[in-house]
Amino acid sequence: MSRPNNPGNKKHGIVFNIQNYSVHDGPGIRTLVFLKGCPLRCKWCSNPESQRHQPELAYNRNKCIGLDECNRCIDACTAGAIKKDDNNLIKVDRELCNNCLKCAGVCPSRALNIFGKSMTVDEVLNVVEKDSVFYSRSGGGITLSGGEPLVQAGFSAELLKEARRRRINTTIETCGYADWDDLESVCQYLDTLMFDIKCINAAKHKLFTGVRNDKILTNLKKVHTLFPNINITVRTPVIPGFNDSEKDILPIIELINSMPGVKYELLAYHRLGEPKYEYIGRQYPLTGVPNLNEERMNALRKLIQ
Repeated sequence: MSRPNNPGNKKHGIVFNIQNYSVHDGPGIRTLVFLKGCPLRCKWCSNPESQRHQPELAYNRNKCIGLDECNRCIDACTAGAIKKDDNNLIKVDRELCNNCLKCAGVCPSRALNIFGKSMTVDEVLNVVEKDSVFYSRSGGGITLSGGEPLVQAGFSAELLKEARRRRINTTIETCGYADWDDLESVCQYLDTLMFDIKCINAAKHKLFTGVRNDKILTNLKKVHTLFPNINITVRTPVIPGFNDSEKDILPIIELINSMPGVKYELLAYHRLGEPKYEYIGRQYPLTGVPNLNEERMNALRKLIQ
């Protein structure tokens, strides 16, 4: 029997993906809900389509069937932003595009697509609950990710609150850069908090992410003090040339050791999100930077033990 919706949960948020069967983003088997919007601009970001809050146009030229077969997008674009390229495919002039998204609606091959759509709390959780059998067996549940879920703090809080009402285990992944009131509003509905600490040095943090880390560090300490029942895992994405040395990781370990009960994980840099930069008309900032080898990652992980 399906669970009745809560009539009060019609609040809307901008969601760009819902991913099933994750085992790396909280306990058990989880469903990840990716929310649009992020205050950081990390040079290694693997979800660049998450950074802007509003839905945005994506173009995968490998899916375009060519102007000999179709020109629906050109006809639909009143801004003149869809043009012919040298290969008889289309190109998107991002300077002219007004993000009306009409072209994506008429593209038969989905070469033109939209990252992000408006969904209510109930619409999201109705998708999430389809995997409820896996949650009960594994201790899993819902994980809010992004982007940064606290950019949509009101929606995130309502989503977590309703998930709790439906007895779904709750987790959030956050960069920690948010007003305390927003972070506090979601913590009251959390079972697990996945909190990124990328670097202790504030100037270096700003150079690679666009913001200082003072607020991030303060928020982590406050959560640990004021919400002792939340399971906290701090994670550090290890990025070549940024924080891949002992002198970068050891100060983070020192911070973690000052907060009893907090777990710590290192995440290896990868380039899986690089193609998405082209889809949204942007250049990947770390082009040519190789992945860290396993030997280096293992050496850094030994520092935690």
